[in-house]
Amino acid sequence: MIIIDEAQTMPELFTVLRPVIDAKRKAGRFLLLGSMSPFLMQHVSETLAGRIAHIELPGINLLEAEKAKIPLNKLWFKGGYPEALKLRTNKQWSLWMHNYEKTFVERDVTMLMNESLSPATVRKLWSILSGISGNLLNYQDISRSLGMSRATVIKYMDFMEGAFLIRRLQPWSVNTSKRIVKSPKIYFRDSGLLHYMNRIKSYDDLDNHIICGASWEGFVVEQIIQLMPKKFNAFFYRTHHGAESDWILVKGNKPIACIEIKISNHPPIPKGFMNCIEDLKTKYNFIVTPNSSDYTFKNIQICAISKFIKKYLKKIT
Repeated sequence: MIIIDEAQTMPELFTVLRPVIDAKRKAGRFLLLGSMSPFLMQHVSETLAGRIAHIELPGINLLEAEKAKIPLNKLWFKGGYPEALKLRTNKQWSLWMHNYEKTFVERDVTMLMNESLSPATVRKLWSILSGISGNLLNYQDISRSLGMSRATVIKYMDFMEGAFLIRRLQPWSVNTSKRIVKSPKIYFRDSGLLHYMNRIKSYDDLDNHIICGASWEGFVVEQIIQLMPKKFNAFFYRTHHGAESDWILVKGNKPIACIEIKISNHPPIPKGFMNCIEDLKTKYNFIVTPNSSDYTFKNIQICAISKFIKKYLKKIT
C-alpha cells in the first residue's frame, strides 16, 4: 500500500494516479489522506470517479472515549482531535489549538481557497462564528461585519464545512403547512476548537461561560451524527409560531424522532418542544442532558447522552 498525506495540495496527483490504477485494478493499493475535502473532491470527481471510495474519519466520539476511560467532561471540553485530547495539561491543549488555528488561518486558507483574505479577516470571521455557534446563520449580518461580499462569506463557509470545521444544519420543511424558519443553524464540529476560540481555558471556565449551553448542543449533535444509523437524516425544526426542536431524525420524508438538547440535568419541558411534537407527530421524543436520571414524562424520554447513544438511538426505527 502507498500512503499519500495531504493529497489535496497536489491536484496534479490525481491525473497521474488514474492510469496507474487502471493498469492494475486492485482495491487498497493507494490510501490518500487529506483534511480539505472541497479541493480533494473537485479533482477526484474529475479523474478518479468509479475508482475511489471516500471515508470520513471524525473526531473521537463518546463511545471511543469511554473505552479509553476518558471522562465525558474532558472529551467535551478538549474536543475530539486525538493529539489535543491526550495532552495532559490545559496549557498544552491551548498551545496545540493555537498552533492549529494559526496554521489553518495563515497557510491553508490562501493555499486551498484561492482567496486573498488577510489572517486578521479570517480570525475575525472565526470569532464571529464561534460566538453564534448553535444559532441561526445570517450571511448578510456576517458580510456587513466583515466588509466583504455575501458571496465571499458563503464561499468561505463552504470551505470551512468541507474542511470539517463547521456544520450547517438545515431546517426541516417537508409536509408541513407551518411558516418555518429557513436559515440553517451553525455549529463548530469540534467543541475544543470552539472553546479555544472563546478563550475558555478550563472546564470550570466552560461551566460558567455564556456559550456553555450552545457548546453542549453542538457536542451532542456531533455525537449523534457520528453514531446514528445511516438510514436517518438530521434537521432542526422551528416555526414562527413557536414550535421548536434542536434536532429531528428523518427517515425518507417522515420525521421519526424529536430531540431537545439541554445542559441542565433537571430540564423543564419547553412548550415549543411540545408544539413541535404535536406538529410532526413523532413516535420517539427525547430530551438529552449530560448526566440526568433516565425517566419518562408524558411521551418524552429524558436521559443522559451516554444512555441515549447506547440504548435509545438503537431502538429508533
